Amino acid sequence: MKIILTHEVSGLGAAGDVVDVRDGYARNYLVPRGLAIRWTKGGEKDVEQIRRGRRIREIATIEQANEVKARLEGVKVQLKTRAGDAGRLFGSVTPADIASAIKDAGGPDVDKRRIEVQQPIKTLGAHQVSVRLHAEVAAKVGVEVVAA
Repeated sequence: MKIILTHEVSGLGAAGDVVDVRDGYARNYLVPRGLAIRWTKGGEKDVEQIRRGRRIREIATIEQANEVKARLEGVKVQLKTRAGDAGRLFGSVTPADIASAIKDAGGPDVDKRRIEVQQPIKTLGAHQVSVRLHAEVAAKVGVEVVAA
């Protein structure tokens, strides 16, 4: 099935790309989550709009990405959240929480979709997350989760 990606999907493509995927993957995962729309002849017009928006938001060069990486890795991110007595959180820390904590700490504005959390953060303490800034540049950010 041909689809048009509306957001970046790891391992598949960036926003505005027309890709061919299995029917079930598109129907059950990508389209319901708003990550893609079905390809139609009329939808081809939307591709240019999506690509134009992507060009505005994305970091264009590796040099810019390295500058943002240096700023990100220099920021100490502390995230206050509710936790129980044993240090377990009520819920987990989401990429949106991390993005807002980075901005609050004086770091650059980061899109939550670019933050990759390998394991769900459900405990207090120090954790590492990765931020994909460019196809070839990723920054490692330390996040300190403390009880509120």
